[in-house]
Amino acid sequence: MNELAKRVIPCLDVKNGRVVKGVQFLDLRDAGDPVECAVSYENHKADELCFLDITASSDRREILIHLVESVASKIFIPFTVGGGIRTVSDVREVLVRGADKVSINTAAFENPKVLKDSSEVFGSQCIVCAIDVKFHKERNRHEVFLHGGRTETGKDAFEWAMEAEHFGAGEILLTSMDKDGTKEGFDIAILKKITSKLKIPVIASGGAGNAEHLVEAILRGGADAVLAASIFHFQEQSILQVKQSMKDMGIHVRL
Repeated sequence: MNELAKRVIPCLDVKNGRVVKGVQFLDLRDAGDPVECAVSYENHKADELCFLDITASSDRREILIHLVESVASKIFIPFTVGGGIRTVSDVREVLVRGADKVSINTAAFENPKVLKDSSEVFGSQCIVCAIDVKFHKERNRHEVFLHGGRTETGKDAFEWAMEAEHFGAGEILLTSMDKDGTKEGFDIAILKKITSKLKIPVIASGGAGNAEHLVEAILRGGADAVLAASIFHFQEQSILQVKQSMKDMGIHVRL
């Protein structure tokens, strides 16, 4: 059986219609127009693209559907959309408007039935459960946060990842809030713990600073895909450079 290629996925965090990037979910700075960024990433050989409306859940509003349509109309690579998706009809709306996959975070945790129902209707391959995690020193474990990292749940991240798979998620997007935007590398400990037990693919997110970090997330962390924002948005590394480094380390990628 052919081994599946590992994927490199740029992430567009969108706020007020613009791409932004911060550190540990704070101090956001502007990184451009979502449609222009999306087209550029496709041209630079991204395997997929992730579009997250980062304040939709905390603002309790709908996702920016017009932006989803605009991006989908311009690119041909698989396109995941998340932020403010709460129901099966929200999932349908986003898929109809051009997304290939839907990422559900807060709503999946508050009502896991939305994962179950959505995966039954549309197939688990297009349902991504996004999990934002932070290490709790006293309890010595990674815990789940909701509403774009604003709400502490006290729930063990590993347990929730296992439950999400059970409820029908076809993929986990695991973001370390401690590492987000720091460019210090991924949180390998929680990544490895989750990838070693789950059967579904896990996307590593939070902390990419260079190609070595992406390589480490795959070889040491067991990730099936690596998601990054800062290093690509601000042209610190190109996607092709990163993929070449991965290939040099024996990782199967699409060049």
